[in-house]
Amino acid sequence: MQASLAHRGPDEQGLWMDASDNLLLAHRRLSIIDLSGGAQPMRSRCGRFVITYNGELYNYRQLREVLSREGLSFDGDSDTEVLLGALSAWPIKKALSEFVGMYALAIWDTKTRELTLARDRMGEKPLYYGWIGQTFVFASELKAFRSFPGWQKELNPEAVALFFRYNYVPDPYSIFRGLYKLPAATYLIVNQKLAHGAKDDFSPVGASNERPGIYPRKYWQVEMRPNNHLLQKRTAVDYKNDLRQMLQQTVSDKLIADVPLGALLSGGIDSSLVAALSQEASVGSIDTFSIGFDDRSLDEAQFAKSVAQHLGTQHHEMYVTAEDALSTVPQLPLIYDEPFADSSQIPTILVSRLARRSITVALSGDGGDELFAGYNRYSVGQHLLRLRASLPLVVRRALAGLSRTLSPDTWNRVASRMAPLVGGPIANPMFGDKMYKASQLLEAESFQEAYLALVTHWPNVDDLLLATSNINSPAFDEHACSENLGPIERMMLLDISNYLPGDILTKVDRASMSASLEVRAPFLDHRVVEWAAACPLEMKLKEGVGKWILRQVLYEYVPRAMVDRPKMGFSVPLAAWLRGPLKDWACELIAVDSLKRQGWLNPDTVQKKWKEHQATEQNWEHQLWGILMFQSWLQKEGLD
Repeated sequence: MQASLAHRGPDEQGLWMDASDNLLLAHRRLSIIDLSGGAQPMRSRCGRFVITYNGELYNYRQLREVLSREGLSFDGDSDTEVLLGALSAWPIKKALSEFVGMYALAIWDTKTRELTLARDRMGEKPLYYGWIGQTFVFASELKAFRSFPGWQKELNPEAVALFFRYNYVPDPYSIFRGLYKLPAATYLIVNQKLAHGAKDDFSPVGASNERPGIYPRKYWQVEMRPNNHLLQKRTAVDYKNDLRQMLQQTVSDKLIADVPLGALLSGGIDSSLVAALSQEASVGSIDTFSIGFDDRSLDEAQFAKSVAQHLGTQHHEMYVTAEDALSTVPQLPLIYDEPFADSSQIPTILVSRLARRSITVALSGDGGDELFAGYNRYSVGQHLLRLRASLPLVVRRALAGLSRTLSPDTWNRVASRMAPLVGGPIANPMFGDKMYKASQLLEAESFQEAYLALVTHWPNVDDLLLATSNINSPAFDEHACSENLGPIERMMLLDISNYLPGDILTKVDRASMSASLEVRAPFLDHRVVEWAAACPLEMKLKEGVGKWILRQVLYEYVPRAMVDRPKMGFSVPLAAWLRGPLKDWACELIAVDSLKRQGWLNPDTVQKKWKEHQATEQNWEHQLWGILMFQSWLQKEGLD
């Protein structure tokens, strides 16, 4: 199990065993801080506690001072020793509330014989857990469980259905029965006595058969309080100054390392601001890294290069070809362990490999879109939701039907001719696909339906799956659907709670760690998250422009004309690749005989989408990529 995670920690390895308690802890280390010390698993000075931990504690020096005043002593200068000291000295909830960092950890109390698992507030670091036979197991990645005796590869049909809805398997599910993801901002205490023989009663948050002592508990959650600041009569300048100072501090915190570091730079708002603040806080020129494409409509490398030159960074770039993609695609099931179908996983893997040639730690702009309303669905959704609220359902259905009289491809051609004259959303190269999404939102009868119309790839997944499955979507809860929040704020909160950890952070963690690169995201510092959650919506989404307040900070470092342009995202020309260099690979995976033999997907539905995509009748790249990633994963797992 330990050896399977060598990519996450190529520098050192360690084991700790207590035979009397049938307990074994293992660790792989990527050395970042205190390179000569900090070996894990680590035992506390008092001998009572043992920890194995993945991640970084950014405020460990401040906590070290606090703990020293309370009488604790330290042997080295590692954040692991401080984290262990805090967990030894304080109750678990107090310790977790004091941590500023990203982590997945397991700590064993030799006195109480309790094992505590915990995951950071935003879910930057992964943690799986569950039962194999009579043994409780946990690991950073699913691949570790393959080595365990008695391992059974039984797919969870509900997780399969959820995967095709979102193109990722959301927390707390994993693709396998009996194994779960510990949700973000959650801890779990397993008492040896309670755990004995309790595997049938052990289940994730929300189950009806939870037992005391062995179920996950939340220790923090994002609270949207956008009206609080309105009472303070603050100006836009006040917000900008506060945000700049906060980001300067959190970026400075993320630059603490005893190894080379740099920044991933796409040329967009978020990554440009992180690079600018990193350069400001550094003595010399930092290294920046970007990926480009020959397809100019998707290529942001040219913009990243301009930003890098303006900031004075040491810039590195690599242009991705279809051949690069072909060489990466077969590796995706091994890197992600379970079906995962965000196609930007490909450039994320490649930019991580590029960066790892020079550095060990990279800062990224992840989280900026979710926290500061950067996605187009927020700005477009704001207008559509207003329109939806002003029209009766029968009129909305008529408008939706009218918008679908033209195919998405026809809409795209019309939009491309009008874009030079009109600009705005119509300039989006996938305008037709957005039109179809908008039509689904107009038809929605509730907020939940409207949100799912925007984020779901298969609205009726039973059309695709041969076996029907009642989807218990984790997306909606009382907290996210509070009546005190407007629809855009609800959407943002749902994205922060689900899409961010399930898609974005999963993509970045597996891609970067497959290259033994640690990625740190300053926007995901919980202090920034809490500030953004309390910031009025009009500071984030103003006159249809997302990330407005972030832009105001960035303009102090980079000329407005250099970064003000339509959002592109970290995309690949997937639609064209599936009609060209990836076509033969895809055809083999979705062959009718294979689909019938596996018994999961409806061959007629799959073939229909494939033919429509090949004929350019409609762009089904996202739906097809989900199918292909599922098929490829089944093949690699030997389940085909």
